[in-house]
Amino acid sequence: MRNFTFIGFIVFFASVINFTYAQTISTPSLGFTQACASPSFNTYYTTFSFSADIAASGSNQFTIELSDANGSFANGQVILKTNAGQYNISPATVQFSLPSDTAGESYKIRVKSSSPSATSVGSVSFPAYYKIQDSPFTINNLIGTAAFCAGGSYLLTIDNPGTGDNDSPLKYPSLTFNWYRETSSTTSTLVGSGETFNVTSAGTYYCETNYGSCTSDSYSNRVTISEASSGTSSEISSSLGNPYCSAEGATTLSTINADAYQWFKDGKKIDGATSQTYVTDESGTYSVSIDLGQCSTTASITLETSGFTSSIDVDETNSIQEGEALTATVTTTANNPTFQWYLNNNLISGAAGNSYTAAETGDYKVVVTQTSGCAASEEFLFSLFVTEPFPDVSNIPNIISPNGDGINDTWTIPVEYTSGSNTEVIIMSAQGKVVHQTNNYLNNWPENQIDFNEINPVYYYIITTANNAVKKGSITVVK
Repeated sequence: MRNFTFIGFIVFFASVINFTYAQTISTPSLGFTQACASPSFNTYYTTFSFSADIAASGSNQFTIELSDANGSFANGQVILKTNAGQYNISPATVQFSLPSDTAGESYKIRVKSSSPSATSVGSVSFPAYYKIQDSPFTINNLIGTAAFCAGGSYLLTIDNPGTGDNDSPLKYPSLTFNWYRETSSTTSTLVGSGETFNVTSAGTYYCETNYGSCTSDSYSNRVTISEASSGTSSEISSSLGNPYCSAEGATTLSTINADAYQWFKDGKKIDGATSQTYVTDESGTYSVSIDLGQCSTTASITLETSGFTSSIDVDETNSIQEGEALTATVTTTANNPTFQWYLNNNLISGAAGNSYTAAETGDYKVVVTQTSGCAASEEFLFSLFVTEPFPDVSNIPNIISPNGDGINDTWTIPVEYTSGSNTEVIIMSAQGKVVHQTNNYLNNWPENQIDFNEINPVYYYIITTANNAVKKGSITVVK
């Protein structure tokens, strides 16, 4: 009995000695709790210990294996193989990177040695994702509203390639997506997954690339979807906002996706405007009738420009007499406006205010520029000429002879009725047709040749002064 016990003890001791000196690799420890890799960051570390016989091998290579997303190594893959003899001091810390198709919550790694052969157990599980696309993207062609008829649905899709510089995640086949419905301004609930989502309940929806517990900038714009019925209204969005800066060019008006459209401006039908969008550079009230198939709806927007309005207090054509001057003043709503005045297209040095006193004949121009906010400009043109002093005649003539001889060619009346007196002068034909009407008479009628043969035409005048004194009479035109 004693011999049997002693032999059993010898066998057990030998087994312990053999295990103690067998090649072993400890469970790898991780220098992270989750791995959120990207093209700009993909560096991770693991530390493990190994037995003396592995350390003594000058030809040994360590291999780092990554499991599948469920932690199984049956379909695992090698993510690193060290050089022969590179690590011969235990413990060792090894750097590795994740494959670009990594996406899951329960990955593990394990370590193998080649000489002698040994395999560690798997590490603790960890979430790992390679964020191959990590920027905002668009859905629904960046149109922020949509509608479906009662009892129907609306299909939201990820744009590919989308609009503008949209980096569509659909260009990366390994990615998956989650769809959310907002429940408040700060909360949302997961409602679906996939490249599309069929909406059957009104609300605001958006999509995110599924990077699990990793934070990411790969998310879409919001789309507010309503349930429509005939007679309800929808929305119109402006690509440049509203008000919009007209200096940036035309803005694109967009409405919900539908079967057919008809656009209107200020209540009038716009011929040919029958698509989902309408491009315009004019302010006004725009509306669109929308055919959703099973029902119809409308939408409207009052489009405003963030430019400015201006006016000038002189006429396009102005006259002064020798020695006089004309002061032109601009009134504007522009933010921080600047003013540039020109004479015959030449910049007038020192003229930078909102008014300018002109004494020279010629063509004037003033350019008003808004320098804060929406950059925009507006210009006004006017001309100035000097007239000969009006002759101070005492009576209103009743005969003129416009034959070009320089004598009695125009109807010249006393200066008390001419320009500057605020007197209204009306000249009518014998048939009662008004041929000339002004509050600034320049002794210049007729301005155009009057053709007649033998019968001298007769015209009639009415002169009404500022204090409502009226003078009437006739004018006979002779050769």
